[in-house]
Amino acid sequence: MQRPPRNLPADPSTLSAHDRVYRTLRARVMHGEMVPGQALTLRGIGKDFGVSMTPAREAVQRLVAEGALTMSASGRVATPELSNDRIEELGTIRALLEPELASRALPRAHSALIDRMDAINSANTDSVLRRDAVTYVRTNLEFHRTLYLRAQSPAMLAMVETLWLQLGPTMSALYSRLQRNTPPPHHRMILAALHAGDEPGLRLAIRTDVTQGLRHLTL
Repeated sequence: MQRPPRNLPADPSTLSAHDRVYRTLRARVMHGEMVPGQALTLRGIGKDFGVSMTPAREAVQRLVAEGALTMSASGRVATPELSNDRIEELGTIRALLEPELASRALPRAHSALIDRMDAINSANTDSVLRRDAVTYVRTNLEFHRTLYLRAQSPAMLAMVETLWLQLGPTMSALYSRLQRNTPPPHHRMILAALHAGDEPGLRLAIRTDVTQGLRHLTL
């Protein structure tokens, strides 16, 4: 019997304490609910989630291994703080992997999937108008992940999610400073390419969306 994908909602009663802490912290980091360089302590995590030090430690170790958190030589745990060079490096990798995931998903991109992505994009647009950076990051990633799941390439998607984890706090912090009041146009280009079954156009739209979005982070 296969286990459900790690990011899908799960019945809290079926999750171990460590899994509950891990999933929640992972989502908070990926969606930018924590600022870059925010320090965390095992004691604080345990108190926040009502768990002992052991599941808190296990969750942190797992998140450090994924790049969602960093740990210094002295044992200080924090969310990632990224230099411009690091942002550019992660963006380059995203621009290589995400068009490939989209291309693999295209043959399975049925109309219901496109409608779902359109609805997510509407929520993303609304978050821009409300200048809600955390919801913007969350719905932006949800838009992409909804498509990439159809690629049926779990190893490649796991690599992309590791990049999203590292970028989450920085994306949210810097987008909130940009004070944008218009949504980026590239999601519409992605949807149009999906409707048309245009594989080269889809690759270009995904790559442009990734590179233009991350360009703002290095200003």
